[in-house]
Amino acid sequence: MEKLEALKISSMRPRSNILDRPLSKGKTEVSQSIVALLFSEIVQYSQSRVFTVPELQTRLHDLGQDVGTRIIDLYFVRERSAKRETKLTQMLLFVKTTVWKNLFGKEAEKLEHANDDERTYYIIEKEPLVNTFISVPKDKGSLNCANFTAGIVEAVLTHCGFPCKVTAHWHKGTTYMVKFEDFVIARDKQMEEK
Repeated sequence: MEKLEALKISSMRPRSNILDRPLSKGKTEVSQSIVALLFSEIVQYSQSRVFTVPELQTRLHDLGQDVGTRIIDLYFVRERSAKRETKLTQMLLFVKTTVWKNLFGKEAEKLEHANDDERTYYIIEKEPLVNTFISVPKDKGSLNCANFTAGIVEAVLTHCGFPCKVTAHWHKGTTYMVKFEDFVIARDKQMEEK
């Protein structure tokens, strides 16, 4: 009899689906040390399958694109009330704030527009989490593991309708150079005229 009552009570409680929970509540569930360990394993795994630093950075970038595709899908599934940005500047601010907070627990430090090229923007992060716990050997001195994050940003922007190429560079910490396709800039100018 008691088992039957317990079964009735447990079946009456609505079960929370993991996809229904908002992303903002999930950020405290994973410790930074676990993320660092997993990312370190990703780098070691990738390093064992390539021969040069550019190949390793490309591989990390590709892995980041896979993660970025899933992140943006998950965000819009969980945050049903979130609106999709249609303006370039608003989309970049979305990446700098919302996406960065969900991934790293903080916003990126700066978002800048290039003076000489209207297609180029920079997202600047002084100490990227992905570079914090990676010790780079002397023979791979130019390695920037932030290419993983560059892949995430590229996938998020591309899948939101803003095709671009994102690369990571050592400058003021790490700078992510976002270079948009020509038609994205033309579309944004056309929207501003309306």
